[in-house]
Amino acid sequence: MTDEIERISSSAVTPPAGHYSTATAWRDLVFTSGQLGRRADGSETFVQPFEVQARQALSSMLGILADAGCGPDRVLRITAYIVGAENWPAFNRVYAELFGDAKPARTVVPVAELHHGYLVEVEAIGARG
Repeated sequence: MTDEIERISSSAVTPPAGHYSTATAWRDLVFTSGQLGRRADGSETFVQPFEVQARQALSSMLGILADAGCGPDRVLRITAYIVGAENWPAFNRVYAELFGDAKPARTVVPVAELHHGYLVEVEAIGARG
């Protein structure tokens, strides 16, 4: 096991547009950057309904974690930022569908707005193994 921080890229998402990594890993822990509803081909979902954006953001995050060696059952914690508390039930439905029996610790934070007009952003911490 190394003490080096690994920078992780993923085919599940477009490369970062700013000065950050898609994800980083230290030892067996993997930390994703926040994921909006952008598809891997670069197309956007911000004009789509909340559920479409949530599914894409969560799928992108899960794809990054998979590329880093973490399945849904190895996700320790998720933070979700959603525009409008009224979207919480829809987020829960999509989240439960994608995570199934896995139930990581989770925080959902209602916010006034997100970058590019998106309605949801998610980040995670996973454990390889």
